[in-house]
This record gives sequence, structure tokens and C-alpha cells, in this order.
Amino acid sequence: MTRTALRRTATTGWLPLGVLATAQFLVVLSTSIVNVALPQIRAGLDLSDTGQAWTVNAYVLVFGALLLPGGRAGDVYGLRRVFLLGTGLFALSALGAALAPTATALIAFRAAMGTGAALLAPTALALVLTLYPGPDRRGTALGVWGAVSGAGGAAGVLLGGLLTGLYGWRAVFLVMVPLASAVLVATRLLVGADRPRGGTLDVPGTVTVTAGLVALTYGLSGPWPAAVAGAALLGLFAVLQRRSAAPLLPVRMRVVAAPNVLMALLGAVWLALFYFLPLYQQRSLGYSPLEAGLTQLPLALVITLSSWFTGRVSSRRVLPLGLLALAAGLAWLSRAPADGTFLADLLGPTLLVGAGLGTAFVRLTAAASTGVPAADNGLAGGLVNATRQIGGAVGLSFLTLLPSSGSAFLACAALTLLISALSTRKA
Repeated sequence: MTRTALRRTATTGWLPLGVLATAQFLVVLSTSIVNVALPQIRAGLDLSDTGQAWTVNAYVLVFGALLLPGGRAGDVYGLRRVFLLGTGLFALSALGAALAPTATALIAFRAAMGTGAALLAPTALALVLTLYPGPDRRGTALGVWGAVSGAGGAAGVLLGGLLTGLYGWRAVFLVMVPLASAVLVATRLLVGADRPRGGTLDVPGTVTVTAGLVALTYGLSGPWPAAVAGAALLGLFAVLQRRSAAPLLPVRMRVVAAPNVLMALLGAVWLALFYFLPLYQQRSLGYSPLEAGLTQLPLALVITLSSWFTGRVSSRRVLPLGLLALAAGLAWLSRAPADGTFLADLLGPTLLVGAGLGTAFVRLTAAASTGVPAADNGLAGGLVNATRQIGGAVGLSFLTLLPSSGSAFLACAALTLLISALSTRKA
């Protein structure tokens, strides 16, 4: 079946979008659901501060580093085929994490989950771009995509709090196994197979960019020689791309360079928010995991609504307004005291943050796929996901060096204003 045929099968309804969006929800959920459970994981497996950070970063870093080859693999070998492979690996790795006996095993399974996510996330977005062409249908589809992506971050905190409070930290991984399995079955039933484009995957480019990104981000949070080695490997990747007959990142993708840079900066804000907010709630305010999750329900709701709304409007003013709301909410959060309350110190800023995050995510995702040939949809999906995840991992490495969650929120507010300034200049 060609991609044209695949596109026709999807015009009958929106069920395939629901399946693919659920997969994206799981990818985002897998990052945020762990944050609330970190104190229990630390106690249960005797994690150090470094081990606690790598419980998050092992997933985020491997995910981000492999997204480019994961997206290109979908273009070369078939989008649905690679999507199913990634979803299966994700489910098996989540089961391994739930049963992990040691901290080392947990971090290894988290890295394996990141590998599965790197295969399924870009191909899921590429299938959405292929199945729903045209500005109206694509706008609606990306609005839904942004809604579930944003809601996955906030819902992860809520679900993580519920599961951790009731069943312990292992439940936050176990819950993803049946959900991913259901996505596998539904995809085979509802999403038609596409014909692979053929060709070969750029192996030297894949190896150098993956190793370079891993080493760079690891070095930024620890031994500086690793960061130097990572930068050197990324330089080698750039040289190889100019000489390759079939580069992993061809020159024609420059058309989406600017929105991907902005998405990297937004990724740092995104990951930091869902890392520092539940930690502040539990460490400073004394919330239980369940309380931390319940108090983020308004954040999840506003992200969902703002993403859906943004997908249905075309005004250029939406992005700068959303970024200003996000910056204001983060600056407000930075002033939250150690004895703060939900109504006085958290509700207002999280509503602003939710409105801004949903808007920015949808707008930048749409911009990162505009002008890309259909044959490169997988690569475009990999690139925009990669920039967000790597930006998040690098940003979190720096932000965890700050003395408090308040200073981290303030730094994120400043970063958001930078995104706004750069997006205004581009416009």
C-alpha cells in the first residue's frame, strides 16, 4: 500500500489519530510520571543524587539522541513497521523497569524505553502528517497532538501520584505495559501499512550523532572531558553529512532549522517544569505524591484546552501571547514561598503556564513540519522531537545546578522571553 493509499484509508475518520496520539501520550507520560515517584524510588533502590537525575535523563537522553535515526528509519523501512517495533520495545522495557531489582537495572531499562520511544514518536507524528493532509485537517490533528502531549506531562504527575501513593513506585512503569500493548493491536487494525521509500540508513551519521549527543549531555552534568568528546563527535557528524551521498540530515531540512532551535529552548523549559514543580511541592510544601498529582489537574486541563484551541486558529499573535503567558507564570512560580498554599501560590501561575505551553508546543510543531517533502515526514518528526528532548536534557543538566526550584523557574522565565524575542524576529 502506498502512502497515498494509506492517506485515503484515514479520510474516513479520526480513530487512527486517537491511536497515534495515545502513543505520543505514553512517550510524554514516561518522562513526567517518574518525577513524583523519585523520592520512593530513591529510598527503595538507594539512589544517589546522580542516580536520581539519571532515572529521568537515561530515558530523555537516549530518546533524544536516537530520534533522528528513528525518524529516518521510518522513511526508509516503512513508518508503520518502525512504529510497531518501537511500541513493542517500549512495552517490554517498561515491564523490565517495573521489575528492576537494582538502580543500575532500572536506569538500563529506562534507556531501553528511550530507544523504543525514539522509534515510535517520530513515526507516529509522520503518520499523522501523512494521514491528515491539508491545512484544516492537519491543524486539527496537530491541535489534538499538542493537547495529548501537554496533558501527558501534567497527567503523568497526577497518575504518578495516585499510583505511587496506592501501590508503590513500580506501578508507574507497570501501568504503561497494557496501554502500549493496546496501541500495538489498534495500530494493526486501524492504520494501513505504507510502502517503504527504500534506500539505506546513514550508519556513520547515526553512530556519530547518537554518541555525540549522549557524551555531550553526560559531560554537561558531570565529567567535562565527556562534553568535549561529545562536541568533537558532533563536529565529525557535520563533516560526514557534507560528504555522504544519503545523509541522515540533508541540507534541504534547513527550511525548518529556526523552529527546531526554538523547540530546543522550549524543551528545556518543558522538562524543567515537570521536574522541579513536583519536587518543590513534596520537599518544600510537604505534599504527598497523591496531593502533588491532584494539584496539577488544572495545569493538565489548561494545556489540553489551549493546545486544542491553538490548532483551530491561524493568527500569528497566538504564539507571542502564549509565550508571554508562559514567562509570566514561571516568574510567578519562582516567588512561591516554602510555606505557600495551592490557592495563593500555585493555582494562578500554573494556569498561565498551561496556557502558554500548549500554545507554544502546537505552533512550533506545526512550523517544524511546514515546507518538508512528504518523503521526509519521518525525519521531520524525528528532528522536532529530538530538538525538544535534547534541549530538555541539556537544559535540565544546567538548571539542576541552581540553588533552588525558585531560581530554576526564574531561569525558565528568562529562557521563555528569549524564545519570544527570537520567534518575533523570525516572523
